[in-house]
Amino acid sequence: MGEVLRTLIVDDEPLAVERLQIVCAGLPGIAVVGTASDGAQALRLIEALTPDLVLLDITMPEMDGLTFAGALARQAPPKQTGAAGGVPPVVIFVTAHENFAVEAFDLEAVDYVLKPVAPDRLERAVGRALARRATSERDSGEWLDEFWVPHRSELLRVGAAEVDRIDAERDYVRLHVGETSYLLLHTVSGLETRLDPARFIRLHRSCILRRDRIRGLRHDGLGTWSAELDDGSLVRIGRTYLPRAKAMAGR
Repeated sequence: MGEVLRTLIVDDEPLAVERLQIVCAGLPGIAVVGTASDGAQALRLIEALTPDLVLLDITMPEMDGLTFAGALARQAPPKQTGAAGGVPPVVIFVTAHENFAVEAFDLEAVDYVLKPVAPDRLERAVGRALARRATSERDSGEWLDEFWVPHRSELLRVGAAEVDRIDAERDYVRLHVGETSYLLLHTVSGLETRLDPARFIRLHRSCILRRDRIRGLRHDGLGTWSAELDDGSLVRIGRTYLPRAKAMAGR
């Protein structure tokens, strides 16, 4: 039997909670251990129940879902001890509102599922949560050294040492591995904090490069610089990141 995620449902609508419990009961890899009707109650229950996963609504009284997710992130950052097994619970937003997806993924949500919840859609989200959870457990107290990426009907292991560059792509990042690339549900900012800075460097708000792929830095004029990669391509360096690029070059 595979891993089962201890799950907390957070929603202020009793009927929505009941429907979600029914869907969860039919899915492998998930076991509901409790429910909460607002974010404040959920924060208290997390300490008591130590869930692995939170299925989270957005619009709730007192403390809404986005505020809760932000509080949870501050309470248990990725490098610190979390609720269960030293790893903080991952979050899947389950909501009737389409227009908060960007904010949700900025808070490192695993997925964003719209109501009414289809069992197969939630099952895919739970699969992503399992992959994120496994990565977080391996990465506890260490730099991330591998990715598990969805590819067709399976999850592929991609070693961090194989990744040439990482580009932001809406709510995802694209991992470039030689001539191949993979989409991963994550953010550039979130990955930056988990990648070894001796191996990777962020030189633009939407791009992280592997250091040993950088052949040199080129001044394009008017204060604009680019990083030249070993394949001859150029990546523009954002002004905010120029000091770290020059520090890398000992300037």
